Amino acid sequence: MAEITGLVLPFFGLILLGYITARITKQPEVAMGWLNTFIIYVSLPALFFKLLSRTPIEQLARWDYVLTSMVVTYTIFALVFAASILIRRAAIGEATVQGLAGAYGNIGYMGPGIAILAFGEQAAVPVALIFCFENIMHFTIAPMMMALAGGDKRGPAALALGVVRKIAFHPFILATAVGVAAAALHFTPPLPVTRLIDYLAQAAAPCALFAMGVTLALRPLKRIPVELGFIVPMKLIVHPVLMYVGLSAVGDFEPVWVYTAVLLASLPTATNVFVIAQQYSTWVERASATVLVTTVASVATVSTLLWLITSATLPPDLFPG
Repeated sequence: MAEITGLVLPFFGLILLGYITARITKQPEVAMGWLNTFIIYVSLPALFFKLLSRTPIEQLARWDYVLTSMVVTYTIFALVFAASILIRRAAIGEATVQGLAGAYGNIGYMGPGIAILAFGEQAAVPVALIFCFENIMHFTIAPMMMALAGGDKRGPAALALGVVRKIAFHPFILATAVGVAAAALHFTPPLPVTRLIDYLAQAAAPCALFAMGVTLALRPLKRIPVELGFIVPMKLIVHPVLMYVGLSAVGDFEPVWVYTAVLLASLPTATNVFVIAQQYSTWVERASATVLVTTVASVATVSTLLWLITSATLPPDLFPG
C-alpha cells in the first residue's frame, strides 16, 4: 500500500491543492484562462511530441489496439445512452451528454500524468493513441447526436466542416501528428529546443491536475442527479473491466499497453463533458456534478486498480495462450 500511496498521493494531492487554493483565494473562473491555454496549447502538446518522437515507428501502428479501445468505449456510450432513454426517458440531447459522461474519461488532463507516473515513459504511446482516436470519435459523435436532437442548427456541410476543423486543429492531435512524423524521419530537434520541450513537458501533469482541482472548486455540487446511479459505476467500474476483457480477448499486447488502457478507462468523467453540455445548453448543472462525483469516487477506484496491477493480482492477459 505504501507504493500505491506514493503513486496516488502526488496525483490526487495536486487536484486537492488546486481545489483548496481556489476555495481560499476565491479567484473568478476567468482567471483560469491563461493557465488552461498554457496546458492545452503548449505544455501537454510538448509532452506528447517529446514522447512520441522518441518511439520506434512500428509501435505507433497498432490498429488492433486502437480499434479495441474505441469499440469498448463506445459500447459504454451506447449502454449509458440507452439507459438514459429507456430508464429516465431522457431526450436525445440529454442522453448524449449522459452517454459521454459514462464513456469520456479525463484522459487529457489526468491520463498522461498518472499513466507515466505508474508505468513509466513506455506508457506514453498507448496514452497518445487512445487519446487521439477517442477524441476524434468524441468530437464527431457530440455534434452529430446534437444535430439529430435539434440542438445544433447548422446544415450538414457546416456541421461536417466544423467537426473536421475541430479534429484537424486540436493542439494534442497536431502535436501527436508531428511527433509521429519526427519518429518516422528519426528527427531530433537541436539541443536548446529539446531542453525547452523537456521543461514544458515536465510542467504538463502538475499544471493540468492543479487546474482540474480549481475547476472542481468553481463548480460546487448543488444536488446529486439520479442518473449518477448508473453513470458512476459504468464509468469507474464497468468501463475498465470491459476494456480489460476486450484487450485480453484480442490479445498480443504488451502488458504496459493493456494496463495503460485499463487505467485510462478507469478515470473519472472529463471536464470536456461539462463544456459540451454548456455548448448545447443541455444537462449542464448535472454534467458538472458528474465530473465532481466521479473524480472524488475515483480516488478509491483508481487506487484499487493500481494496487491490483502493481501487486500482480491482475494478470496482463485474462486469456493467455
